[in-house]
Amino acid sequence: MFDQPEYRNDSMNVLVIRHAIAEDQTTFKRSGLSDDLRPLTVEGRRKMRKAAEGLKRMMANIDLIATSPLIRAVETAHVIAKAFDKARVVELKDLAPGGKAEAIFTFLVQNRSQTIALVGHQPDLGQFICLSMGCKLEDRVSLKKGGVAHLVFEGPVASGAATLRVLLTPQLLRKLAKRH
Repeated sequence: MFDQPEYRNDSMNVLVIRHAIAEDQTTFKRSGLSDDLRPLTVEGRRKMRKAAEGLKRMMANIDLIATSPLIRAVETAHVIAKAFDKARVVELKDLAPGGKAEAIFTFLVQNRSQTIALVGHQPDLGQFICLSMGCKLEDRVSLKKGGVAHLVFEGPVASGAATLRVLLTPQLLRKLAKRH
């Protein structure tokens, strides 16, 4: 098993996860359906299942998964939930593109005692990660599709209060899964 670092009792683990590989945006647009309904590809689901196995080696549990309401994020959240048997999935509209970081912080504060995964979209997730660590608003972390950032809030859950413990590409997560 992956060695898990020790955290203070009052610390909060937050996993920030970009949705997995979805159908091509240009091709899907021709369907006439809203981009909100664009699903994961078969390959995207397969790769995310393997990445979720790697994530399970990194984190003992996830209590709650908050997801953007867009289908590709919801599907990603459910793949992760399946790997973490007790994880409950809820939709959080502010994880959709253009959502408000303040609302995400409020959600985290309201669920402070839990290990939470946030599933959403770039560039908003990258901006949220930077805001959590106190970076400038125009800065952002780049997450690949299916990538994960592990933030730890060791005191208050607020802008500038997080430490980035690890940033993993989906390829590295899948390699972790193979190591068991």
